[in-house]
Amino acid sequence: MDFELSIINGKTVSEIIRAQRDECIEIVREAYLAHADGQSVNPDSYFLRFPEKPDSRIIALPAYLGKPFDVAGLKWIASYPANIQRGFPRASAVLVLNSYDTGYPFAILESSIISAARTAASAVLAAFWLGGRSRRARSLGIVGTGFIARHVYEFLVDTGWAIEEVRLYDRSPLESEKFMKTACRPERHRTVTVVPDVAQLLRGCELIVFTTVASAPHITDGALFEHNPLVLHISLRDLAPEILLKSQNVVDDVEHVMKANTSPHLAEQQTGDRSFVTGTLAEIMLGRRSVNRSRPIIFSPFGMGILDLAVGKWVYDQAVAAGQDLRLSDFFYEVVR
Repeated sequence: MDFELSIINGKTVSEIIRAQRDECIEIVREAYLAHADGQSVNPDSYFLRFPEKPDSRIIALPAYLGKPFDVAGLKWIASYPANIQRGFPRASAVLVLNSYDTGYPFAILESSIISAARTAASAVLAAFWLGGRSRRARSLGIVGTGFIARHVYEFLVDTGWAIEEVRLYDRSPLESEKFMKTACRPERHRTVTVVPDVAQLLRGCELIVFTTVASAPHITDGALFEHNPLVLHISLRDLAPEILLKSQNVVDDVEHVMKANTSPHLAEQQTGDRSFVTGTLAEIMLGRRSVNRSRPIIFSPFGMGILDLAVGKWVYDQAVAAGQDLRLSDFFYEVVR
């Protein structure tokens, strides 16, 4: 029996994902389809909160993903917004992969990058399937220009999306300026603009990405979406429920998204039912549900542990094959009963 444990650092994770973004999106697609086929166990996330730090939390996402992955595990991800003022990222994370056969952990991976990559891959997969299977957007608007926004942007650009205009908005204009200078690739677009007003961005863009740290809806004017954009509502709490009720709503998992005061959860509380949900992304990909541009399309993914497992196991396989993991053969001490 093999009881080795591999540790895979963030640099290795980043290099593997950066080199194969299309493959990463395909892994996320397979995970969604496995979930839709009943090949998963994805319990509720557990939120550890602190009385003295109400804006901070550490979240546990346990999951199991069956064929073709056959892996269990846990993402343990901290979100400390005050870190940004201290000059380092808000989120930090590790992913533990467990053998489905024995239950023994076989890998520990730096996971803030895996988490961001699976989030971005999910968003870009949704943009493709909900936008008529096209990789083209006349105008992209990004609201909240932090770490996740950078990953979504890079996944779009690196997988061949043609985007004429990019508009950026952040409550801190300095963050948008920094994003424009360090993340954007101006040669890939006709214009890249930092806009002073979020309403101006929303009115002018056909593909809109929300990657903020908003804890309650701050966009309440449904008229801003009258041009029927495709909205990747990654941060989940930006939009007033009234906006969702006038839109086509696609989620990753209906049960999971209806909690923790997400915008869909607020819409459910307001109406008493879930009929405003058009379907899941898997149902769209399988042709069981459909959307069109007659109303806004809003994708609200709660972010499932199975996606971290899928991307983490894929990264692990690549790292081990290339000898890029740190292997500990003596991590477990008493392995004979």
